[in-house]
Amino acid sequence: MEKYDVTKPVILKKGVYKLNGEANFNYQLNRVINWDGGRLEDVEKVSGKIHNSDDWKRELILLGDEAMKEGRTDNAIAYYRMSEFFMYDGDPDKRKYYEKATKLFYEYYADFFEGENPRIERYDVPYENVKLPVMHVVPYGESKGTILIHGGNDSYFEEFLFTVLYMQEQGFEVYMFEGPGQGGVMRVQGMHFTHEWEKPVKVILDYFKLSDVTIIGISLGGYLAPRAAAFDKRITKVVAWSIFPCFQDILVSMQPQGTQRAFHILMKLHARPLLNLVFGKKAKKSPIIDWGIKHGCYAYEAKDAYSYAKKLKLYDIAPVADQITQDMLILGASGDHFIDYHLIGKEINMLRNVRSLTFRLFTDKEEAENHCNVGNGKLAIDEILSWITRIGSKE
Repeated sequence: MEKYDVTKPVILKKGVYKLNGEANFNYQLNRVINWDGGRLEDVEKVSGKIHNSDDWKRELILLGDEAMKEGRTDNAIAYYRMSEFFMYDGDPDKRKYYEKATKLFYEYYADFFEGENPRIERYDVPYENVKLPVMHVVPYGESKGTILIHGGNDSYFEEFLFTVLYMQEQGFEVYMFEGPGQGGVMRVQGMHFTHEWEKPVKVILDYFKLSDVTIIGISLGGYLAPRAAAFDKRITKVVAWSIFPCFQDILVSMQPQGTQRAFHILMKLHARPLLNLVFGKKAKKSPIIDWGIKHGCYAYEAKDAYSYAKKLKLYDIAPVADQITQDMLILGASGDHFIDYHLIGKEINMLRNVRSLTFRLFTDKEEAENHCNVGNGKLAIDEILSWITRIGSKE
């Protein structure tokens, strides 16, 4: 197998594509192309065949097999990795294809990690009964600052390889880590999510003896990173790469107002049987809702839909919002199919003690309207790095 040519320039892809009629399938297919290394021409030819989780699994694996036969390892990694995305817990192929993609990744991109002075240092940091994987890069010249970055609800930290390298090229020292509930920490090591994100972050900061750090949390990381900052003032700047005031609110944020009110009333009444019945009916009509509930129960160790929804209330910034005293940047997206960007008002009103607060809403005019700005990630990253530099110059 040929290895990736590490002398090639770092390029962050751009483009928003209409690939599938179901919003989440469409989004994830765009993610396959923009973040994971897939090819538009490959994804386009199978996108219309995907109507449920089984279709997704089959078509992505077939694309991976085809790419391997043709020697396109980078594409194969993308398809194998994302093939497991919609597989249910208990499917033996879920871990199989995660491990297959990960093995190929470290073989294909080996020259970034190997040699006397590798561009990327790879660590495994002890945390409770697992090890948290970390990528570390240092800038070529004088550092403009230290960044600690992590993903969210369903991320694999390998998919941010070129994000990390781009930040390095812009002059930043970067630590990218995978925490409980993410990537191999959950899929291989078996540690599920914790809302107390300050705990893994503290271990990382302690291990590398870090201070004056900008933390960046992607997607659910828009809650996790501010939560960690509330407890650890070695973090001086906070970037929420997604609006994320409360996971339970976000779960129903795209539903009609009447549905949202009914949901919250039933949750307050602890109406488990009724809520499970409602969720069950919706799951039968929608493969995406079915997957979402089952994946949520798996990732958050919940026994049913009601328990899952109840656990998500823990992922609420309100109880610690007053303790966030750092400079903070929040990024939103006007076409985010997961999160109603109007929730930003609720989040801003909670952050009464931040040193400064900046909000940036990206739109379709910038090809950045998708969740976490998939379609124009470079624009979002440039905004983040520019903000870090501006804030740093005022200190």
